[in-house]
Amino acid sequence: MAQNIGLVWLKDDFRLKKNLALAHASKNHDHVVAFFLYKKRKFIDQEAQKWWVSKSLKEFKMKLNSYNINLEIIKTDSYKSFFENLFEKRNFCIYWNKTYEPKYLQFDKFLIKNLKNNRIKFNLFKGNILNEYEEIKKSDGTPFKVFTPFWRNAEKFYLEKIPAKEKKLSKCRKKISFFKKIISENEIQSEINWDKKFEKYWDPSEENANKELKSFIKDKIENYSEARNLPNISGTSKLSPFIKHGQIHVETIWEECIKIKKSSVGKFLAEIGWREFNHSLINYFPHMVKGNYSKKFDKFPWEKNSKYLNAWKKGLTGYPIVDAGMRELYASGWMHNRVRMIVGSFLVKHLLINWTEGESYFKNCLLDYNEANNISGWQWVAGSGADAAPYFRIFNPILQGEKFDKNGDYVKKWVPELKNVPKKFIHKPWELNDINILKIGSDYPEPIVIHEKARSKALNAFKSI
Repeated sequence: MAQNIGLVWLKDDFRLKKNLALAHASKNHDHVVAFFLYKKRKFIDQEAQKWWVSKSLKEFKMKLNSYNINLEIIKTDSYKSFFENLFEKRNFCIYWNKTYEPKYLQFDKFLIKNLKNNRIKFNLFKGNILNEYEEIKKSDGTPFKVFTPFWRNAEKFYLEKIPAKEKKLSKCRKKISFFKKIISENEIQSEINWDKKFEKYWDPSEENANKELKSFIKDKIENYSEARNLPNISGTSKLSPFIKHGQIHVETIWEECIKIKKSSVGKFLAEIGWREFNHSLINYFPHMVKGNYSKKFDKFPWEKNSKYLNAWKKGLTGYPIVDAGMRELYASGWMHNRVRMIVGSFLVKHLLINWTEGESYFKNCLLDYNEANNISGWQWVAGSGADAAPYFRIFNPILQGEKFDKNGDYVKKWVPELKNVPKKFIHKPWELNDINILKIGSDYPEPIVIHEKARSKALNAFKSI
């Protein structure tokens, strides 16, 4: 076998553009093999993402073929044992891009140490982020805990960098195989029959990510500030699953957005800012990955109620905007961001169920699940995170529905049993006194809690800590 081999470990970087590991490997070696490690245990609580990963691998494998690069999928129970076996080979150099989760960055240290000990060449590159999280700190060297000053500094830091000329992927001399016991992407299948549902809404590829970005900039970004809050229209970019799986780099999004002079561009780019901030938080404060950022919430009187939790998961709470969001999530693997806040607040503050239950369910159902965003978002809603919503901010699901889904179009799409309910009652159908249109309790459930009572109970619970 040829000695000049570059191995590229792919994780969440299914793209050719701005993929530093792939570009450098193809430039430095005659033969390149990309590999993906499928650890079933990693996906045991991320069922929805199996579909996206399987589709991405199939599509990216064909794309790399045209560059004479093989993409090999290896099933493993342990990254550590896989690489320990790999260390025994000597005829390669390994490349990979960073993934900004504490466990991955910790594993990078293990990998670097052992590669050096075994005198194996390697190259580690910046991943899908604007700034390395360690680069953005306060003047005293401590991390930011509030978003606005963080993003102000992060934007300035990024703009002042000298942009590096992008290295592009080169065609390799000959396609080769490297690993034994490789598997097909078809083996990465969800045990829940989600596949056909997701195909209605998504087509994972780098081309589609860029197409969505161009369409968003052309048709939607001008009205983004207002439209992003309306779940009944297509007012957001819907790029989050593509970003998560690396079909598009956030630098590409930044570069395309700053070309246009629209006031709402800053509002949209701030969403990338929140992603950067969230990655900074979980790495500077890794305890928040498994528990509350704010320790006082360790004493919060959460309630265990499987009946309420299951009603919330199935979209049967009796509150239409909440139920629509939960059904959209299960059907499409995605949920509108405004509605994420509403359903999150309802679980935590109306039902007093621990935010970790919601975080776990979202993790399993979201195609765009990202550890930093999901954990930080749930702790923001609960009030236990950094720069979080204040405890007394309890979304009224009726008013939220009336404000952001005025005519009930979003509700009627995802909760079809309410399609004939008049606009006046769409967000409070229990007030409709017409059994010919809707029978509350049989056609659609009664509210599982009364808003005013739940709010009062939540405020007392929050005051207790």
